[in-house]
Amino acid sequence: MARELVAMALRFLHEYVRASDLAVAAAVLFVCSAVRSRLSSRPGEPMLWPVVGIIPTLSAHIALGDVYDWGAATLSRCRGTFPYRGTWGGGSSGVITSVPANVEHVLKANFDNYPKGPYYRERFAELLGGGIFNADGDSWRAQRKAASAEMHSARFLQFSSATIQRLVRGRLVPLLETLSEQERHAVDLQDVLLRFAFDNICAAAFGVEAGCLADGLPDVPFARAFERATELSLTRFYTPPLVWKPKRLLGVGTERALVDATRAVREFADRTVADRRAELRKVGDLAGRCDLLSRLMSSSPPPHPPADAAAGYSDEFLRDFCISFILAGRDTSSVALTWFFWLLASRPDVEARVLDDIARAGGDVGAMDYLHAALTESMRLYPPVPVDFKEALEDDVLPDGTPVRARQRVIYFTYAMGRDKATWGPDCLEFRPERWLNDKSGAFAGGAESPYKYVVFNAGPRLCVGKRFAYTQMKTVAAAVLARFRVEVVPGQEVKPKLNTTLYVKNGLMVRFVAREQRHELRHPVPAAAHLAGED
Repeated sequence: MARELVAMALRFLHEYVRASDLAVAAAVLFVCSAVRSRLSSRPGEPMLWPVVGIIPTLSAHIALGDVYDWGAATLSRCRGTFPYRGTWGGGSSGVITSVPANVEHVLKANFDNYPKGPYYRERFAELLGGGIFNADGDSWRAQRKAASAEMHSARFLQFSSATIQRLVRGRLVPLLETLSEQERHAVDLQDVLLRFAFDNICAAAFGVEAGCLADGLPDVPFARAFERATELSLTRFYTPPLVWKPKRLLGVGTERALVDATRAVREFADRTVADRRAELRKVGDLAGRCDLLSRLMSSSPPPHPPADAAAGYSDEFLRDFCISFILAGRDTSSVALTWFFWLLASRPDVEARVLDDIARAGGDVGAMDYLHAALTESMRLYPPVPVDFKEALEDDVLPDGTPVRARQRVIYFTYAMGRDKATWGPDCLEFRPERWLNDKSGAFAGGAESPYKYVVFNAGPRLCVGKRFAYTQMKTVAAAVLARFRVEVVPGQEVKPKLNTTLYVKNGLMVRFVAREQRHELRHPVPAAAHLAGED
């Protein structure tokens, strides 16, 4: 009976309904649905189109190159929160917010209801595995505890500080001196800083020399594979699952390239872990090494997965942990420094105060309060991670009254939060480091600000464990460069953010380095660990 009814319906459609009729009906249905969506939305909210959701609006602003500023302006019109929906069948929906109270609710008050979630983990599974940057629940807590214990130890702080100084003095400064001698030679500052950060983070995480800043700025296979794997993983966030998942299944296109790139990264990491294991068995201890891998391998972990009290951390755990550490630290500090130097080039008054701060501190980066404030202010305007999100496990209501359904995402827009007049005042778009200083003493007073309105380093239980490391690296590099060189931005460039999970300058930043006549030398290269420990 059912088959006969279906057959009759098909015959009716074939005989009496033309393709043009279906097209008109679909068009009318689309328009009616669009009108209904527009009438049901609040003033200022972006249009959620039938079937394709917010994608046409996003695509238009991506093409215009102003998607971050559009998002900030839209949130301002919508009182800080609006709903979004992706393409039908893509499984992406939720809310976008810049309200500090909402962010605090997600990152702290109702933390357990908002993990990274399977949506995020699946897209980074090949590269990060179960590493801290991709973990939730007990696995994340175990890795967080291990990371905090090792990275906040005086020994690691001294080691990482000495490593930064060695790279700055032995690699970065000589390179810039060579460039400064070539009077008209311009270089991409972002590329140079990314190379420096990769060398530094590999030394801190694995205790190996990556060699990205070696003479001639050579191509480094591991660095190239890591960058490629990161970029290809990110494409999954804006490619519909109906596209990238079949490609992964068939092993073609970008998914095949991702497999090849992540294989190269993991082979390097596996080889490094195996070599360190062999060294440990041969020598008996790794007391002479202070890198993160060696310290974890030598430590006594708690007796639960992913560790065993007798056997220690597994090789897989160590590999994934260190790869996550490199991902978290490679791009963020270098990109932050690129924007900082760009902003500084347009503000000679701020640069003069930074130079005075460097000279007064005598090389102790922990005492450079104005430089600390200038870097913090730069990251307020250009946060290294402009957007982040969490996924709800259960239905919830945000403090501003916005409902969130289970499996929906709450996207907190860090870029917009730093440009909110309600939070930062009418001069929110101005680069003004003084807003972070104590009016009377001139000391850095940023710790008094709520971390939920300045989430550059995340906040709550997932507050970045590398925050101290990042500030030390950025301040050391900035002080060394500015003490010796004037950084001149080549005129005529279009400087704007690139759409990515990290806020790269889209086309890089071409600069020239001009040697200063009077140098502000850094007389005490390694800050005391106690001083470093008090930075955040």
